[in-house]
Amino acid sequence: MDRASGTEDGEGSSILIPLNEARRERIGMPVTFHRRELDQILRLYGKMVAANEWRDYAIDHLPDRAVFSIFRRTSETPLYSITKNPALARRQGIWSITSASGLILKRGQELAAVLSVFDSKLKLVKA
Repeated sequence: MDRASGTEDGEGSSILIPLNEARRERIGMPVTFHRRELDQILRLYGKMVAANEWRDYAIDHLPDRAVFSIFRRTSETPLYSITKNPALARRQGIWSITSASGLILKRGQELAAVLSVFDSKLKLVKA
């Protein structure tokens, strides 16, 4: 199926795309975070603010992706970026976390699994 016209391609197979994706392409709406996704991200952000690790954030809704950027200080570049990119949903995963250096720390389909990269590791305590 041709995405624009809705006709079958030359091989006789059809391709189905989600309705919200088709509307977004037609209207040009930006990709956004859903309420539950934003709740998970802000819960992690609150923990890290309480631990005095992070201090500011920014949310960008772009035509092809949504980005939640995390800052240590407002005047710096983002420490981490949590990106929702629906175009990569079937390949590498809709979610990715990128560090300030551009290194992709984790990718995946589930937000909770991707955010687990920020879970605190157990530390050895000497008595």
